[in-house]
Amino acid sequence: MAANPIEQFEIKNLIPLGNIGGQEIAFTNSALFMVGAVALITLGFTAATAGRSLVPGRAQAAAEMLYEFVANTLRQSAGEKGMKFFPFVFSLFMFVLTCNMLGMIPGFFTVTSHVIVTFALAILVIGTVIVYGFVKHGTHFLGLFVPSGVPAWLLPFMVVIELISFLSRPISLSLRLFANMLAGHVALKVFAGFIVALGGLAASGGMTGVLGVAGAALPLAMAVALTAFEFLVAFLQAYVFTILTCIYLHDALHPGH
Repeated sequence: MAANPIEQFEIKNLIPLGNIGGQEIAFTNSALFMVGAVALITLGFTAATAGRSLVPGRAQAAAEMLYEFVANTLRQSAGEKGMKFFPFVFSLFMFVLTCNMLGMIPGFFTVTSHVIVTFALAILVIGTVIVYGFVKHGTHFLGLFVPSGVPAWLLPFMVVIELISFLSRPISLSLRLFANMLAGHVALKVFAGFIVALGGLAASGGMTGVLGVAGAALPLAMAVALTAFEFLVAFLQAYVFTILTCIYLHDALHPGH
């Protein structure tokens, strides 16, 4: 029987932590990989930058490259003033990227394939924009929803459109990351199932075995190509999440149209 491609996304309780209001609370495999991602990032950058050499080694060079990549992205999208958000943006980028890459290891759990995780990250981003916008600009932040140069009779409609567009940001931000990671892993699992099924025919020998070998070659090639593509998608989705975060933070810094 072929393996269920959705089974890899099942959240499992590892350590029971009790009950609150009749709801079981437990340390899950999802929590384990989130903690693991944070630990891996912390240990990796600590080890890479421990020497702080003027002539960096490979690990330090890689850490500095990631630093500059995110810093340049933030400067280009939110301006120099946006660098005050660099620790926040860099942490988001590294967390999403690490979780995506860990999910590519067979048998590991893909944290970002769950919409509740990506939605929580998106709400964190939008919440930061709203809080900082009102703290820094007060009611002037509401100018974000009032496009300049719009006729008075059209203004109410434009304000509603801008408001809906703003409120839809966490939805689109979370769904984009979630859907891409989910779809890619499902496709990989399906092709892997084809390889196993057709490989069983190949083991039977005779004409059926020849057909099994021939049939398994195509899904195997597709699985290899798809795996390489998924590594690219894992990085691109972390980048897209980061650059959209930078664009939204630009609105908090410069709310006027």
